[in-house]
Amino acid sequence: MTSTTYAVSGMSCGHCEAAVTEAVGRLDGVTRVAVDVPGGRVTVTSAGEPDDARVAGAVDDAGYEMTGRAA
Repeated sequence: MTSTTYAVSGMSCGHCEAAVTEAVGRLDGVTRVAVDVPGGRVTVTSAGEPDDARVAGAVDDAGYEMTGRAA
């Protein structure tokens, strides 16, 4: 399993957390999504290295913006 944390802007509430969790969780290979709304971070656990572009697309579809991998 691989965990990767991304910086995501625009999240401010529980609805944001649910929307991002659902959208990213639908991606193939994703086994867990943890959203830290106050910190603007989304941690994706998957079977292999996640495709950053696909994660960004899912975040965008949910209405938010992935700004890159978080340090």
